[in-house]
Amino acid sequence: MSNQNPKRRSTAWFGHQDRDGFVHRSWTAKAGHPQDEFDGRPVIGICNTWSELTPCNSHFRELAEFVKRGVLEAGGFPLEFPVMSLGETQLRPTAMLFRNLASMDVEESIRGNPIDGVVLLMGCDKTTPSLMMGAASCGLPTIGVSGGPMLNGKFRGKDIGSGTGVWQMSEMVRAGTMTQAEFTEAEACMNRSAGTCMTMGTASTMASMVEALGMSLPGNAAIPAPDTRRNRIAQLSGRRIVEMVKENLTMDRILTREAFENAIRVNAAIGGSTNAVVHLLAIAGRIGVDLKLEDFDRIGSHLPCLVNLQPSGEFLMEDFFYAGGVPAVMREIQHLLHGDALTVNGRTIAENIADAPCYNRDVIMPLEQPFKDKAGIAILKGNLAPNGAVIKPSAASPHLLKHRGRAVVFENIEHFRERVDDPALDVDENCVMVLKNCGPRGYPGMAEVGNMPLPRKVLQKGITDMVRISDARMSGTAYGTVVLHTSPEAAAGGPLALVRDGDMIELDVETRRLNLEVSDEELQRRKAEWVPPPKPERGYARLYCDHVLGADLGADLDFLVGSSGAPVPRESH
Repeated sequence: MSNQNPKRRSTAWFGHQDRDGFVHRSWTAKAGHPQDEFDGRPVIGICNTWSELTPCNSHFRELAEFVKRGVLEAGGFPLEFPVMSLGETQLRPTAMLFRNLASMDVEESIRGNPIDGVVLLMGCDKTTPSLMMGAASCGLPTIGVSGGPMLNGKFRGKDIGSGTGVWQMSEMVRAGTMTQAEFTEAEACMNRSAGTCMTMGTASTMASMVEALGMSLPGNAAIPAPDTRRNRIAQLSGRRIVEMVKENLTMDRILTREAFENAIRVNAAIGGSTNAVVHLLAIAGRIGVDLKLEDFDRIGSHLPCLVNLQPSGEFLMEDFFYAGGVPAVMREIQHLLHGDALTVNGRTIAENIADAPCYNRDVIMPLEQPFKDKAGIAILKGNLAPNGAVIKPSAASPHLLKHRGRAVVFENIEHFRERVDDPALDVDENCVMVLKNCGPRGYPGMAEVGNMPLPRKVLQKGITDMVRISDARMSGTAYGTVVLHTSPEAAAGGPLALVRDGDMIELDVETRRLNLEVSDEELQRRKAEWVPPPKPERGYARLYCDHVLGADLGADLDFLVGSSGAPVPRESH
């Protein structure tokens, strides 16, 4: 490695034999640290998103202890610190509203403290991108440790997947094919351990993206949370970050353009969440890599899905781990990857996956016999989405990927809830459901409401999917023919704001078209009548709405984009 043993940041705090050095050492030592811990050994920050309000991350206190053990074994000085934790299941109005805020917490915690290298403890959906974004803005040696997925859900002799099973069963209750008592019984059967959703939802997708980017040790993404191998990889990561500091293996040397291209291809091969698009764009923006929305289509859309996991398939993350996990998938597509991309263990992607085994071809299928063909995320454009929209073909109904239908419009999520089950609603399975004002500014925060539940009158006919279009996101555990992230969003005056009941909409995924069959003159007339929705009056939500970028740019705050490095702060006074 080049630039070995550079001057460490922590010496600006602990390395001076003066008043300030006395203060920094003395106050830190009162936790019981002996004097020789300040002898110049690397100070490793352990960025922990543990919170009782984030059930997916409930085991992170224990996980952090294994990281500390590894740091100490390698001669480092571990110091754990908390940052804002984003629990997808609890936080309102949506965890995505606070992703950028949590990233600021991470960045400023790293920048303002005596830290030479960082271990990121990541789990629930938004904790992974927020920690990656914040750390990328600092540029120190960094390694990711994911919390891992839950054990498979078990209900009446069958596996059920978190999120995916909820969406399925709630629709069954609304359709009258499942009782409320059965639905309640399933609650205790679905979530049986600590850990994130065990479907290929956003948490598992983003853990896989961290591994594909080279930012974690191989195998990190899929180890179940209760498995002791999760603790072992945490300990090994603690050892490795100390060596990374000594080698000056900084984040920018790993998060290259080639690394992001690898991640896009892996996301296609695993059938990953559409949320990976907005998060990878944001991470790339922070590290200074020029990644575009169109890159996801150009690089990944033609690739097959190899992984038979819910919501696109049958199995769950526990099965994925036993089958070989992300390394096995990457080996299947190794000829499509940038094999010379560097990873945190100091080896290349090609070296890491050279001997990666696959133990179950029902879960991870070979490239020659994929689970689904041409299943990568597709980017749509047209007069309804001039800046682009996103669809996940592997989770859609094939017969709806080319469709023309009459719009049934919901002005916002409250209007949707009031209207969707009204017996008088003029809707059938051939219509296109349109939801407005749920994008980054509109909700605010771009909530996961894009996979709108179907109207009861449609469900009762046995229909399980319709074309749905919005500027919102959807859970990575969800499924259906759902067009998302439509940009510009309605709250910014995008064409979506101008759609009215009865307008005809054409969707053609093969040609990447999303068109509103309304003349330019009529759209201009409607635009002149459009009134923007009010902004939040105060606090972070107001700051967010004033500065958030569109979904096509990663929905980051405009003043956070761009690599800013991590200079040593001024001496204390």
